[in-house]
Amino acid sequence: MRYGSHLPKKHGVPNCSSCPCAQQGLLSACQHEQLALLSTSKVSQFYLKGQLIYTQGSQCQGLHCIYQGKVKITKIAGDGKEQIIRLANTGDVVGVCALLGETTYQTSAVALEDCVACLIPRQDILTLLQSNVQFVGAIMKQLSQALNMADHRTLTMAYKPVRERLAEALLLLRDTYQQDASQPFTIAISREDLASLEAPPRKP
Repeated sequence: MRYGSHLPKKHGVPNCSSCPCAQQGLLSACQHEQLALLSTSKVSQFYLKGQLIYTQGSQCQGLHCIYQGKVKITKIAGDGKEQIIRLANTGDVVGVCALLGETTYQTSAVALEDCVACLIPRQDILTLLQSNVQFVGAIMKQLSQALNMADHRTLTMAYKPVRERLAEALLLLRDTYQQDASQPFTIAISREDLASLEAPPRKP
């Protein structure tokens, strides 16, 4: 897999003020002036299905905002096998843990379909954390939600039989990516990704 390329002209350059991340996600805690500053420093890139947005073990560059598309967050266990630990959708922000804690990514982010993601430099986010209490609160809320989801998934996946784990995985896909609840839900996902999603957590 290779890293993303510059954004094709047909997509246009995302504007932070009108981005889904600013409307419903983490950046909704930012003021208009702060969003304008982030817009000048961010880098928007296009990723083909299967391309890496960032990779486990690499240096943390900043915060990644999913402007369009579906993304899986994966981790390679000690036995060399990949496990999907989170799914991300349009409007989500990924890479928060590496930004605030470790200097290297402890996971990888991979495009599940063609997508557009914006990288906000690490220093800009750290500056924002020092000047915006609401943004700090939003970060803490996201980390708390991620921890609760991880704990729930660890318990359910570790002790449920294969059929129930598969059902949990399918429900997670539906809850993350279904846009219209009145319509039947479908998604293109490989057997490998589905197996990785329903697999019980492995010891590090």
